[in-house]
Amino acid sequence: MIGRMLAASAVALTLTGGAAIAESHGGMEITGDAEAGERVFRKCRACHMVGEDAQNRVGPVLNGVIGRNVASVEDFAYSDTLATMGEEGKTWTPEEMAAFLEKPRDYAEGTKMAFAGLRKEEDRADVIAYLATFGTEGDGGS
Repeated sequence: MIGRMLAASAVALTLTGGAAIAESHGGMEITGDAEAGERVFRKCRACHMVGEDAQNRVGPVLNGVIGRNVASVEDFAYSDTLATMGEEGKTWTPEEMAAFLEKPRDYAEGTKMAFAGLRKEEDRADVIAYLATFGTEGDGGS
């Protein structure tokens, strides 16, 4: 069954020329284009890392962020607002991440994230799709 799903995804990706298609990520729908998201993520690299050797910088490591509890990366000092959200059990769903990425300071007053946000909905969806490609160890798993 999984093999058929993977084959269908590969066919869909080929037929759409890499365009965005809805995918499930732990039961959450991801609709952006991961390849385009990698390009948009270049803005984020000054503060965040993804991949196998990722480390906390000014911002936390983003491996496995989609579906993870807010403010849950070890050894990272989050703002009080994000820490409280994490303690309350809030999760980085695609919807929550999109709201945060649109206007971080409006989403989490007092956030330490200096980035003003991504105005375009498509850019937010694409970055989320890109981030969803990284497992917790940065290995491309989920």
